[in-house]
Amino acid sequence: MGLVKAVRIDSSGERPVQPSEPLDLSMRLAALDSPDAAERRRAVRDLAAEPDAVPALCARLIEERNLSVRTALFTTLIRLRSPAVVAGLLPLLRLDDANLRNEAIDALQDMPEEVGPFVETLLGDHDSDVRILAIQLLSTLAHPDAPRWLVGVVDTDSHVNVCAAATDCLAEVGGPEAIGPLRRLARRFAEERFVAFAVDMAIRRIEGR
Repeated sequence: MGLVKAVRIDSSGERPVQPSEPLDLSMRLAALDSPDAAERRRAVRDLAAEPDAVPALCARLIEERNLSVRTALFTTLIRLRSPAVVAGLLPLLRLDDANLRNEAIDALQDMPEEVGPFVETLLGDHDSDVRILAIQLLSTLAHPDAPRWLVGVVDTDSHVNVCAAATDCLAEVGGPEAIGPLRRLARRFAEERFVAFAVDMAIRRIEGR
């Protein structure tokens, strides 16, 4: 008697169930624009191992209004961490949406090695608001060069608010090498009393007083 090939039957017992084929990348990318938030969220999670999806995922962040989908987007991008992810997230720092900016900073803080090569360009940006956001990023970026970058800001930046932001960060992460630049900063902005106060507080913190 010949062998009979087994056929899977669906729960109704009426027809064979065909094994599902994985969607190709283009179909999964197309699902990012689905009107159904659950389908978009599923598509985002399915792309967590697809480096080629990074540009589309970053672009979707700007349009996405559903909070759970946006959270999934950031989670997937953190898993895909790479210079391409950093390059895709940095433009979000220029948007008017404060929540999206802060979420981008939180994501970038989880990829210090990938962010490192971009820091000096950020700190030299023509927009002082972007420079301040870069300093906010450095405040908790686990990168060994963060104190050095912040010292460079207080030594060279011409915008008082940028320097003040860097001073506040140095109070938390700075070492003895920051004290000289901080004192020079206080002299450079001698007419700004709040700078003198911030510098004094930072030096006290660094010296452990």
